[in-house]
Amino acid sequence: MKPQVYLVGAGPGDPDLITAKGIAAIQKADVIVYDYLAAPELLDHAREEAELINAGKKGGCHTLSQQEINRLIVEKALAGHTVARLKGGDPFVFGRGGEEIEELIEAGVSFAIVPGVSSAIAAPAYAGIPLTHRRFASSVTFITGHEDPEKETSRINWQSLARGGGTLVFLMGVKNLPRITAKLAANGMDAQTPVALVRWGTTASQQTVSGTLATIVDNVQAAGLQPPCVIVVGGVAGLRGKMQWFENRPLFGRSIIITRARKQASDMVSRLSALGARCLQYPAIKIVPPEDFSPLDRAIAELESYDWLVFTSVNGVDMFFRRLFANNKDVRALGRIRTACIGPATAERLFGFGITSDIIPESYHAESVIEAFADVSVQDRRVLLPRAAEARPVLPVELGRMGARVNEVTAYHTIQQQQGQQELIAALAEKTVDMVTFTSSSTVRNFKALLPQERFEELIRGVAVAAIGPITADTAKENGFPVDLVAAEYTIPGLCEAIEEFFRP
Repeated sequence: MKPQVYLVGAGPGDPDLITAKGIAAIQKADVIVYDYLAAPELLDHAREEAELINAGKKGGCHTLSQQEINRLIVEKALAGHTVARLKGGDPFVFGRGGEEIEELIEAGVSFAIVPGVSSAIAAPAYAGIPLTHRRFASSVTFITGHEDPEKETSRINWQSLARGGGTLVFLMGVKNLPRITAKLAANGMDAQTPVALVRWGTTASQQTVSGTLATIVDNVQAAGLQPPCVIVVGGVAGLRGKMQWFENRPLFGRSIIITRARKQASDMVSRLSALGARCLQYPAIKIVPPEDFSPLDRAIAELESYDWLVFTSVNGVDMFFRRLFANNKDVRALGRIRTACIGPATAERLFGFGITSDIIPESYHAESVIEAFADVSVQDRRVLLPRAAEARPVLPVELGRMGARVNEVTAYHTIQQQQGQQELIAALAEKTVDMVTFTSSSTVRNFKALLPQERFEELIRGVAVAAIGPITADTAKENGFPVDLVAAEYTIPGLCEAIEEFFRP
């Protein structure tokens, strides 16, 4: 039978650690029931029409009880939907996946299991702790930290754990840490045994506290460490001092707001995340098609009459070719038309359709296109300019002054995106944001519109502002943002390099 429910291990927190099969299950699902520990970025793989249900389960405060989750999954599946049950880590490693499967079997619902990377393995690895090592440990034991070590009916053999000599990994045991350490010590474990706790392992919020069996409780209390954490006990925990790598990256601990449209932000997010930053995606804009494609369709029908086709963004390229194909044409329709692109990213996207741009300006703004045309006669030449309705008028005006006959058509709109507005305001109010980035003038204007005018100065105070280029920087200054850096190269890689340099000690 075709599976109706996919029990998917979402991995430990780093969205890149989910399996390819897990992503495929998310992409095909009609309904996604996800947990608190599943990385929010994974939901970006969902289809737009998919129903997303937050099952919660955060430190004892559950949005839905386990019984309600079981009932919900069965109900959705029996209604004919394909369900992806997205669970943090691995579904069968203290994830109660077995209980959910039992409910599906009883209801006669078909299912498939997609294993995930458990935080029990990943969090220590990202903290620089190998769970096994020839000199320290040849075995690993995973233990639930939820069980009260003092209860009379405990199923944990504390004597074996304390004297076994292998690595111990406790999941979800921060609240019980004093009891766990006391129980291990009382059963013979050396007080100098290394211990480490890793909070939010594999994410940009990762925090590690180290110590010994005798000192770890005081160290954790002093650090104010809260769940969720993985506890590692054993000689291997002492190797962190020389093996740590994840927390050494240049932007680790920095929280950076990305205002770019979500579908375009992946490159920027991946670059900054690789440098250690915690990327907070609050897209200020959303790219949408125009209400009426007629002007663009008419231009496409008359392509043979144009001499130049000018693209100012990747979006312009994408929308133009989408309509070209929708009109039963292909790249052959461009024939003798010459092309110009603003920026290497736009030229690269055009090349993806098999066309090399004839002009790529040295600088990446509209004025540079005018300079690039200085040695090219456009007198009485027809120029097609498909771009955003909200774009600046500089380009068509200047080309017109050079004698060109410019047809500026709307290929797409950039509209204000209000999703996550309250979370954004809260993050700024709590002063947990280090920087906000702007990649266009529209991101500046729409981002400011998300903030209460009377609280603007208070919210932005202490937050560094980065702009992709001088035009965007000028817009930011006009809107009251103190600009701290402008990328030397007006590209996403250039902006990311500038951010790294800005935060360099």
